[in-house]
Amino acid sequence: MDEGGSRIRRRVSVRKRNRPSLESVFAASPATELKHSDEEKDDDEMVAGSRRRKTVDVQPVEVQPHHLSDSRYPDLLWIIDSEEDMFAQVDDLEQKYLQLPEHRNHATDHANEDLCSESDKHNTLNVTVVGDCTELNIGDHTKNQSRHEDVSIEPEADILYDVPSSQVLFFENLHNSSSDLGGPSTEEKDWNSSFPKTVNEELPVNSREQPQQTVESSSKIRTSSDANRGKSLKDHLKSTMTGNAKAQTPIFSRTKQLKETLLSEEINVAKKTIESSSDDLGPFYSLPSKVRDLYVQFKGIEKLYEWQHTCLTLKSVQERKNLIYSLPTSGGKTLVAEILMLQELLCRRRDVLMILPYVAIVQEKLHMIGEGTRGAILEMTLAKILYTSKTTQIIGMSATLNNVEDLQKFLQAEYYTSQFRPVELKEYLKINDTIYEVNSRAENGMTFSRLLNYKYSDTLKKMDPDHLVALVTEVIPSYSCLVFCPTKKNCENIAEMICKSLSKEYLKHKEKEKQEVIQNLKNVSGGNLCRVLRHTIPFGVAYHHSGLTSDERKLLEEAYSTGVLCLFTCTSTLAAGVNLPARRVILRAPYVAKEFLKRNQYKQMIGRAGRAGIDSVGESILILQEKDKQQVLQLISKPLENCYSHLVQEFTKGIQTLFLSLIGLKIATNLDDIYRFMSGTFFGVQQKVLLKEKSLWEITMESLRYLTEKGLLQKDTMCGSKEEFQNNFHITKLGRASFKGTIDLAYCDILYRDLKKGLEGLMLESLLHLIYLTTPYDMASQCDPDWMIYFRQFNQLSPAEQNVAALVGVSENFIGKKASGQAIRKKVDKNIVNRLYLSFILYTLLKETNIWSVSEKFNMPRGYIQSLLSAAAAFSSCVLHFCEELEEFWVYRALLGELTKKLTYCVKAELIPLMEVTGVLEGRARQLYNAGYKSLTHLANANPEVLIRTIDHLSRRQAKQIVSSAKMLLHEKAEALQEEVEELLRLPSDFPGLVASSTEKA
Repeated sequence: MDEGGSRIRRRVSVRKRNRPSLESVFAASPATELKHSDEEKDDDEMVAGSRRRKTVDVQPVEVQPHHLSDSRYPDLLWIIDSEEDMFAQVDDLEQKYLQLPEHRNHATDHANEDLCSESDKHNTLNVTVVGDCTELNIGDHTKNQSRHEDVSIEPEADILYDVPSSQVLFFENLHNSSSDLGGPSTEEKDWNSSFPKTVNEELPVNSREQPQQTVESSSKIRTSSDANRGKSLKDHLKSTMTGNAKAQTPIFSRTKQLKETLLSEEINVAKKTIESSSDDLGPFYSLPSKVRDLYVQFKGIEKLYEWQHTCLTLKSVQERKNLIYSLPTSGGKTLVAEILMLQELLCRRRDVLMILPYVAIVQEKLHMIGEGTRGAILEMTLAKILYTSKTTQIIGMSATLNNVEDLQKFLQAEYYTSQFRPVELKEYLKINDTIYEVNSRAENGMTFSRLLNYKYSDTLKKMDPDHLVALVTEVIPSYSCLVFCPTKKNCENIAEMICKSLSKEYLKHKEKEKQEVIQNLKNVSGGNLCRVLRHTIPFGVAYHHSGLTSDERKLLEEAYSTGVLCLFTCTSTLAAGVNLPARRVILRAPYVAKEFLKRNQYKQMIGRAGRAGIDSVGESILILQEKDKQQVLQLISKPLENCYSHLVQEFTKGIQTLFLSLIGLKIATNLDDIYRFMSGTFFGVQQKVLLKEKSLWEITMESLRYLTEKGLLQKDTMCGSKEEFQNNFHITKLGRASFKGTIDLAYCDILYRDLKKGLEGLMLESLLHLIYLTTPYDMASQCDPDWMIYFRQFNQLSPAEQNVAALVGVSENFIGKKASGQAIRKKVDKNIVNRLYLSFILYTLLKETNIWSVSEKFNMPRGYIQSLLSAAAAFSSCVLHFCEELEEFWVYRALLGELTKKLTYCVKAELIPLMEVTGVLEGRARQLYNAGYKSLTHLANANPEVLIRTIDHLSRRQAKQIVSSAKMLLHEKAEALQEEVEELLRLPSDFPGLVASSTEKA
């Protein structure tokens, strides 16, 4: 591909958020040092996620953490120098610019300069394993780190001063696309050729203060209609135009042009500096001063912590060596990783990809590499990178580490640690009505602090034997409080109990804002509202656990972050990384479910105490009974648990999957290479501790033999060699299907049999049979059916649908006997029975498209129903890829494609095309459909001003975004059809006449 096309894919920008963030737009701010804000900001807004919008303005990439419940699975940041970039959505034009008629009929003729030099020719990958994404508490500070007050933007005569450069360039290229089909300009070639292309640049020492540069820069996109380039660009063009509703070109001011020129020069200097051996790092750790100004403006950070400066100027960082660093919670660890990301993006021109945990909450421990399946997957990923790329840099960060030596050896990394914490944390224990302070120097580990002084009535004593009301009312509503409970049901009960005991004065605190929260919850739930939340939110109290839907959790977390809610009763999953700190953290009991707390879990929970910039101190109170006293004293004093590899322990999801992918990707295909790979894994480092009976060689041999016997691998012996270690392996069709579909190897043969059996009597009168085939196997083992509900739902099926149950091996007689409690002699596979029950839930959900009604009908938490739906959509996609690799299952392909789409959107079929448009969810799609906008074409031709008047609660920005996204989708579909037409009309390369002609010429 030509250089112009390559440049387009290297452009990086950001997506506008609903609240201010670093990535919003370049704007001027006074020259100053960085200093942490007094107010907490949402640290998870700087994300390089999987959904990218392609733009051209080179700015910080936003990394949006996903949430997960496991407390030991870290975030993974990859900075990659490759052909494919991530792209983020640009800002819309502000309303004032769009409404000015004098700016509607002009085209800009300004060509912007590149921000940085061309990327290194080396295919270099920089991987950062982030142990605590939430630790980028950018607003955190100590007493000497105050917030920058009243950051003002310098007035600008030009009304388009605040228009993002990428927006201007989008309009320019839309207007001038016909003249921009060539390669890069001479200026660009000269620019790019002016820098040496190196891999290991050295980062000089930072200059702590630099003058402010109030400038912006952008890069000129060059597009091409060439078939080869068009296809690769098409994947990103949709997102580029999303949010750009105005098709005309606004005026690009001369003032802005000069400012951007200055910024280009500054980045030029930064680029040269980062490649040199000079001790002068430049404006801001080799980054433009504009980056520093943006941190000040949008995050309130004026000054880095001392440890952050030290870490960024470490020799290992300067030389791009692997590094592990750990600090207590809230120390600001992620800011260091963020600055390193920006160096790669802006100066080295490498891509940034952050792979986040994928369950519920972002984690904060690097040693979650030793936690079950997720740890095994992380270990496999890192091991492959280390094995295949010698130029990779890995930076791992964590709040807590114990056996760091093993991790250092595995990652070939240096280690940096500090005990810095911006807010002092005081730990307390409560036994009966006495509070003790944790004191490691005391004989028994604690000293008397005080007695609780709260007047309890006899009724309240029975309701609240643990004095929770007394503990929370000491801090709320002026400060925030978290109460960790052992179970989800306990969370709800405690929230209700506390509210029953609070005075009516609590109802007056931010009353209007709390009513807005209630209304918003109704809006995202189709008018439904949880009975418990209806009662507790007016008091500023809510529960938080996996039983909530993702929309509910998001709204409640925002309300808590802004101070509208002051108390959360929550399960331990919240402690694992959601950025919701509190003045006081209360542990309802030293248990998670029925298991006693681990040291790591305890540190996670109490680590939420103390909000930097708001609190001068954080408090944690662990409530315990006398029977647990000795065990708790051991808990607070013992060292953190070691982390160990689960690569072999998680057999089908660990070592077997690893070997299949190694051979499928041709990373290692013979026994000798595979053994050498295993020796370099975390498991290989710990083999002397983990392997007692078998050697690593024997484990490797057994795993390969198992895969061969299962028909996933086939062994070839090299000619003339009888040595076993020289045996080559290749992947079979079934193995490739399992590999491409990412099917758990424990279920791949079961899936194959189910699909094969399904072909014999595939019932297409309804979706039930297909839904059963795509219901996740692993969720069936966790299911506990309500047999009366099961029987009732079975009887509501049509005769054809009941035949599906009989086909998979579940009879009405069996379900009836289970419902009536009768003994059953005939053995039936429990997993099949449970899987069919989950299929009933999904089938009902697709028919009703209402999580709340299905939740009530099956007596299951709505959060669980939503998780089941998401898992089914993902597994349906996996099964589709599995079938694509096996010709015998061709009949499933189109059917599974449609089903995957239905499961993904879970709405009435007529709403699905509307929900493909950015910013249109189910409620909005229904509004648009009812208003007459029933197709993509309708939306693409809509007038945003008419939409605003027609659709309730639709802002101008949202209306413009919807219209522009629909236009882009329509254009994309038309382009795809055009490519199909061209392909059909193109003369085949093997056409007989052409073959004969070429033969004669030869």
